[in-house]
Formats: sequence, C-alpha cells, structure tokens
Amino acid sequence: MSGRDATREGPIVTGFVITLAVVFLGLVLVLPLVAVFVEALRQGWAMYVDSLKEPDALAAIKLTLLVTAIVVPLNTIFGIAIAWAVTKFEFWGKTALITLVDLPFSISPVISGLVYVLVFGAHGWFGPQLEAWNIQIIFTVTGICLATLFVTLPFVARELIPLMQSQGTDDESAAATLGAGGWRTFFRVTLPNIRWALMYGVLLCTARTMGEFGAVAVVSGHIRGLTNTMPLHVEVLYNEYAFVAAFAVASLLALFALVTLAVKTFLETQFAAEIAAQRHR
Repeated sequence: MSGRDATREGPIVTGFVITLAVVFLGLVLVLPLVAVFVEALRQGWAMYVDSLKEPDALAAIKLTLLVTAIVVPLNTIFGIAIAWAVTKFEFWGKTALITLVDLPFSISPVISGLVYVLVFGAHGWFGPQLEAWNIQIIFTVTGICLATLFVTLPFVARELIPLMQSQGTDDESAAATLGAGGWRTFFRVTLPNIRWALMYGVLLCTARTMGEFGAVAVVSGHIRGLTNTMPLHVEVLYNEYAFVAAFAVASLLALFALVTLAVKTFLETQFAAEIAAQRHR
C-alpha cells in the first residue's frame, strides 16, 4: 500500500493538530465557562447565594424544573413509540414520518415559538375560541411546555432509531414465537436492549429543555416571577446590569450542563463496555 497512513503522521503534525484542537476548545468552550463562575463569585459566596435565593430567581428555577419534569417524560414516551414504530414495522409513509421527527432541528426555535403564537394567540387561529372557553395557552406554563416540547421532540427518538434499526427484529420475533405478547416483549426484550441509548437521549432532552431560550422567549411573555425560566431570567438580569446575579443564575445552568456531561460520559462508557462484552460472547 503506497502513501503514508493518515493516522501515522510525524510528531510535528500530530502536535500541531492536538495543540490547535486544545487551544480552540480552550478559547471557545473552557474560557467562557470559567468566566461564568468567576463573574458569579466576584462579590463572594454570600452575594452568590443571595442572588439564587432572590424570589424571582427561585421562581425561575422552579419553573425550569417544572417544565423539565413535564416535557422530558412526554418526549421520552413519544421517542420510544416513534422509534419502535419505524424500526419494527413496515407501513406507508414511514420515510415521511422520520423526516417530520427531524423537523425541529431545521427550524429556528424563535420561529417555533411564533408558530404557537399564530395558532394559539389571542388573534391566532384558535385564539378566539380558546378565549371563549376561558383557556389561555400563550404567556402561560402550558405555552412554554408546548414550545419546549416541539424544540426537544427529536432528541430521544434520534438516539433510539439508529440503534433499533441496527438491532433488527430477530429478538422480538423470537419472543413472539415463544408466546410473548406485545407489552411483555417490549419490557423484557426491546427495553433492555435500548436502555443506554434511551438514558442518553433523555439526558440530551433534559439538557436542551433546561437551556431552551428562543421558543420560550416568544411564548412566555417575560412575566417576571411567573413565566421566566432560568435562561430568560438571566437575560432580564443582564439587561438590568445586575451582572453578578445574572452570572449566578447562569452558573447554575452551567453546573447542570457539567453534571449532564459527566452522566453522558458515564453512559457512553457503560454502553461501550456492554457492546464489547456482547462481541466477546
């Protein structure tokens, strides 16, 4: 075989590529992350804790956790259902369905929020009828959950579909041959085979839900203490020049992200170990 193997470059090229990657990540990722914590603690721990204990900050934290507790389970159920449907069954329109799952990836979150305003707003398609029934969706927690659901919809499904496609239907067919019903097959066969990918997808969905800004900003109305999630509260504080308080709340989001990264690494390690064990059987 002629030519040099691309993975066996000389030490100069290898060192340059590694240095470039480390410097780029340091400037783009690590430095801003460190700056968030430095600015949050600039006036000491007491000021940091007081910023997080402030009523509007607590309301934003509670709302963010509430939205996460609603959105993530719903998207998990949907992700499992859609992945199971498109990988275990053949039906007309399956390709179009997979494409629709990816739709939120290609639409700006701000546009997603505007769509919900157009549909459910006071002057939207269903706004007058909802108002007649004394139902309000926009500028409420319901609107925030709907917009966040749309934006985070693909995360669980997109982690499960490739894995379930590669696994095929042999295990499920064998279970059916042995007399197992649909639910028994799912809980005893399908779910154990996808558990690591499922947890990874749930983790990504959780991280995106907590950090979502664009769609939520459109449908929330920025009602301080009521419909402001943590990212929106950070923006409000920053615009009011309350920099320490803004970075304190931002540091909490960054801390959630770091925990997510740690759990993600653990899940990837466990999944890789399980795959390796299966290959050695």
